[in-house]
Amino acid sequence: LVVGISAALMALLFGVLLGLAAGYLRSLDGPLMRVMDGIMAIPAILIAIALVALWRGSLPTVIFAIAIPEIPRVTRLVRALALSIREEPYVEAAVALGTPPGRIMFGHILPNCVAPLLVQATYTCAFAILLEAILSFLGVGLPPDIPTWGNIMAEGRVQFVAYPHNVFFPGIFLAVTVLAVNILGDGLRDTLDPKMAK
Repeated sequence: LVVGISAALMALLFGVLLGLAAGYLRSLDGPLMRVMDGIMAIPAILIAIALVALWRGSLPTVIFAIAIPEIPRVTRLVRALALSIREEPYVEAAVALGTPPGRIMFGHILPNCVAPLLVQATYTCAFAILLEAILSFLGVGLPPDIPTWGNIMAEGRVQFVAYPHNVFFPGIFLAVTVLAVNILGDGLRDTLDPKMAK
């Protein structure tokens, strides 16, 4: 959970900043989106394995390695929202009054992006929990002395025939946790979506 929540917060922080810049400042849109497309073209597991192999497998390294592939998804979401919100009359009125771009981005556009960002954060958290377990199971995640579900399953696979519960129970808890976080995201989407409120 620590890895999932931390990776989601890091991806949200950088994704919001880059997405607002790309969505509101037209000169940054093209180059920034090409970089994001390039990062999205590489599978997340490969980026995570490469970053963890480059540095030691510590908690900050794993969180950073999991958050990097998620930043483009958040960036694209915020950019799409910013492109539509910047055409609203209240934003055009703020521009006409000479409001600085930073104040428009963080005072007018960002508050209208909060609901979709909360839903995206839950999906990012669930993906980060799953990816951390995969990395630990493969032996490139957190060190074996840290008890994670991936490490427990990796240790249990050696004695799987005699003690299958060493792999079965951590796998069940991992699946239930990821499912619960995804259901939380679905519930948030239904609650925060004005169309669903009708």
